[in-house]
Amino acid sequence: MKTQVKKTARRKSAIVIGTHNLHKLKEIKKILGPLPFDIQGLDQYPPAYTVRETGKTLEANALIKARAARKHTGRVCLSDDTGLEVKFLNGAPGVYSARFAGPKCSYQDNNRKLLQKLSRVPQSQRQAVFRCVVAVAFPGGEEQVFEGKCPGVIVDESKGSKGFGYDPLFKPLGQQKTFAQMPLYIKNKISHRYKAFRKAAQFLKTRKKSM
Repeated sequence: MKTQVKKTARRKSAIVIGTHNLHKLKEIKKILGPLPFDIQGLDQYPPAYTVRETGKTLEANALIKARAARKHTGRVCLSDDTGLEVKFLNGAPGVYSARFAGPKCSYQDNNRKLLQKLSRVPQSQRQAVFRCVVAVAFPGGEEQVFEGKCPGVIVDESKGSKGFGYDPLFKPLGQQKTFAQMPLYIKNKISHRYKAFRKAAQFLKTRKKSM
């Protein structure tokens, strides 16, 4: 009589998205799609902590956050920094996009300030680009950086209730709706965050055997 050997499913390696923003976490998980990893958020690694984003570039801030998440969790960590660069404002708010209206400001505060800055600027001069930089930090010290861009324009009033951040004001090039007016599955096909995280996902797939 043959002895039956019970097969044990191999547990997936965990990858942590280094953010406490649940809206962002949800969006990133949808972007990454099915991967041979267990995608987790920092909410699964209490206690919560804060990181001072002291970098002068999106790349620097993404790495600061990825390194902090790696230190906190001991896992492979992905963190991003995103900036809205408005041509008329010489690239502002850029790296300061999240705190454009000041410390502890809300999304609405930032949007109001941006509209005020562009209140007399014609539509033809309201070009902007969303940039997202994703940093991947491995427990062994290796780090990789990936970038995604989405060009567009700033509309003259808030439109839509989906998304977060500057989504109600940003209309991607070639589109008739702002990010905040689009279903998430459409936004995730063209966004700066989609492009950056998909590059990171493809890279991680190639590293699966060593993780």
